[in-house]
Amino acid sequence: MDKQHPQQQWQQAVTAYAQAINRYVAQGQAHGWDDLEEPQAPATDHLLDAWQAALRAANHPASDELQRQAFRSAWPPAHLPLVPLLERHGQGISCVLLLDDGSLLARIGMPYEKGQVVRIDGNSVTPVIGIEHFGRCPRRRYFALANSEGVRVTDGWGGPQVARLPWPTGLEDLPKGYPFDPFDLPPTPTALIPFADGQRVLLVSAEGIFLMTAQGARRLLPCQAQIIEDLAEGTDPDDINLGLSMEHAAISPDGNLIALGQQDGRHLVLDGQLQPVAAVGPGSEYPHFAMFNQQGDQLLLNACHFYNGGTLGVRVVDLAGLDTDYYSDDPRTPLLQDGARVYAGVARDGEYIVGDAYGYLRAFGEDGKAHWQHFLGSTISAMDISADGRTLVAASHAGFISVIALDSGRPQWQIGDGEHGELRRWLFWKGWDRPLMW
Repeated sequence: MDKQHPQQQWQQAVTAYAQAINRYVAQGQAHGWDDLEEPQAPATDHLLDAWQAALRAANHPASDELQRQAFRSAWPPAHLPLVPLLERHGQGISCVLLLDDGSLLARIGMPYEKGQVVRIDGNSVTPVIGIEHFGRCPRRRYFALANSEGVRVTDGWGGPQVARLPWPTGLEDLPKGYPFDPFDLPPTPTALIPFADGQRVLLVSAEGIFLMTAQGARRLLPCQAQIIEDLAEGTDPDDINLGLSMEHAAISPDGNLIALGQQDGRHLVLDGQLQPVAAVGPGSEYPHFAMFNQQGDQLLLNACHFYNGGTLGVRVVDLAGLDTDYYSDDPRTPLLQDGARVYAGVARDGEYIVGDAYGYLRAFGEDGKAHWQHFLGSTISAMDISADGRTLVAASHAGFISVIALDSGRPQWQIGDGEHGELRRWLFWKGWDRPLMW
């Protein structure tokens, strides 16, 4: 029987496995994978009770920062040892935002779940009352705050209200004279993105993608032209599907371009007057994600197939009139990243950081050159980055929120080849009475 303390067993197992995986990946990338055998994860199930007891002790109100740091050193963060607990406790976190004061907003639960919005400030987690969904404009100034009554836009977090927008009725841009039904309830936001003027909000939802204004909403997807074409071909209105799957959208920093899509069709780009600019054939089967780079002069477009995908990069100057098919070899739509099904992403100077279905954060340049990868575990569900590009926050379907100091050095227990150190990991687990810090 192993006479080591549980924390020593955990520490050695987690660190040894991370280093073995990192060697395995480095060898595979350098020399190929054919003759390599992936390291097996050590047995740690018998340590979970002791880990959980130590975690709760470190989060006791009487514990100080030194005790919490001591716990983290003795029980270094890891994902694989917790897999036996995730089916019962894990949950997705649909949105995270780093505020300029260093605090953090998060929506616990996926968009289609009731969920809860919280603010994390230092060691405290406080529910945000009266807000069910939120979003921020690409320039970080305006916030969209939603509940059943509509969407408010504020100038800064906690700042003055500058707009109030009603929910779409569901009848927007539908041909007159057909028996389409209005929404029974407001759409459930997958994303809320205010524009740079603070007067408009892009609503992304499974019920449709809409441009919201104080005067009403416009339906962007499914687009009016496609609906009219389907009706002209004799399709019964009851058979026209107005819902979306894998719905996604992004706004350029200046607000002059809207990239949007869903699983059935190509990537689409509209201008500020909602006129078509481009239709881009995806680099995999199903359009899944879009974002602009930090400068706003390149658009990233991801499509997926099962847990994998392909990500294209298109320079904004090449968008006007661009019309390509699936898997096009057009030099204006090069494949920048091959392999990731992207659920979330951020951009900093010259670099994209995306989160994939396998639990990795993957960074690459605007030229497609791979930079680094960093393992968090489970499917990455949400990300944000600080204005200075030095702090990254990533959330996953394991119920983790990880706050990472970029370019600060990599601890021995971290799987990945990026020089980044996690500062803190929060566990928002179902069935627990409160979130706990790791």
